[in-house]
Amino acid sequence: MYFAALLARTEDGWEASDTELDDVETLSDLADLAREATPDEDTVLVLIEQEDAWFGVVRVDGEEDPRIYVSDAAAAQRSAYGELLLTDELLGREPGADDGPDLDALDLDGTEDGESESESDEDDETGGADAVPHSPVGDSRILDDLGISEKELRALDADDALNSIAEALGASEVLETVR
Repeated sequence: MYFAALLARTEDGWEASDTELDDVETLSDLADLAREATPDEDTVLVLIEQEDAWFGVVRVDGEEDPRIYVSDAAAAQRSAYGELLLTDELLGREPGADDGPDLDALDLDGTEDGESESESDEDDETGGADAVPHSPVGDSRILDDLGISEKELRALDADDALNSIAEALGASEVLETVR
């Protein structure tokens, strides 16, 4: 179960709208959806939460690239909506890097060329180099200028984060109307 809403900052304050993410396939699609929420190039926040496991904030300011914050990357990775947000860049990976093993480099004993079995076991235990952390990723200063510091954002619990963010922005009533 997930909840997603758009909060658009206008001259009159924040306006909220419920949004369906079923037709959104990429981060670019999500940014375009956010830009459509306001006729001007105002700030739009896409707030996403999933089953009290994680939350994400995507900030779109006009035509600038979206800024992203995800509270728990590993939990978000298990969600189709979270995967939208977890770009290679956000996770510190080379864009377009192959996430799977190089099948040509595997030996019949199950280890890669030049790798001992003990090294393979260590990778399994630590999650390997491409493991997604059970911690926040992204721009934790995404809401600084809106009154929510990095420390406050990182301290939010996934079960009430969106309400806390909306309250700090003065948008709790408009968010509640779309819940």
